[in-house]
Amino acid sequence: MTEENVILVNEKDEQIGTMPKMEAHEKALLHRAFSVFIFNKKNELMLQQRAAHKYHSPLLWTNTCCSHQRVGETNIQAGKRRLQEEMGFETELEDTISFIYKAPFDNGLTEHEFDHVLVGNYEDAPVINPDEVAAWKWMPLEAVKEDMAQHPEIYTEWFKIIFDKFYQHINRVES
Repeated sequence: MTEENVILVNEKDEQIGTMPKMEAHEKALLHRAFSVFIFNKKNELMLQQRAAHKYHSPLLWTNTCCSHQRVGETNIQAGKRRLQEEMGFETELEDTISFIYKAPFDNGLTEHEFDHVLVGNYEDAPVINPDEVAAWKWMPLEAVKEDMAQHPEIYTEWFKIIFDKFYQHINRVES
């Protein structure tokens, strides 16, 4: 399997090149990414637990899915592709907010991403890909906030950043 490239960007999200994903994470270079948040009608967030063999943050809980756009792919196209690959379903997504964050990991890698937050709605159980996801659950946003405060070590660094920074934005009933 060929390693995927990420899209290197400047602080205006303008593409300045591409690089293999692992190299970009080793060098902590800014690259484009997305994070998908799926809500049900009860305004509960679908969380996933990352698979045990992931090269960083294994078995940690995080947002519904996230990844990197491919060259020529819109944020929405990328989000829908990855949602299908990881969680086994399709739904409409809305490109909401974006921001830059940097999160170093214990293994020497660093996420330095221009992250686009995509939001959608879904009611059914996902059909998880066990190569990507160990488990999943619905959680009310208040319960996520409380659990994250009590047990921050069980959540991915990027999810803590997104959830804290944009809690008010994602804490809305999607219509």
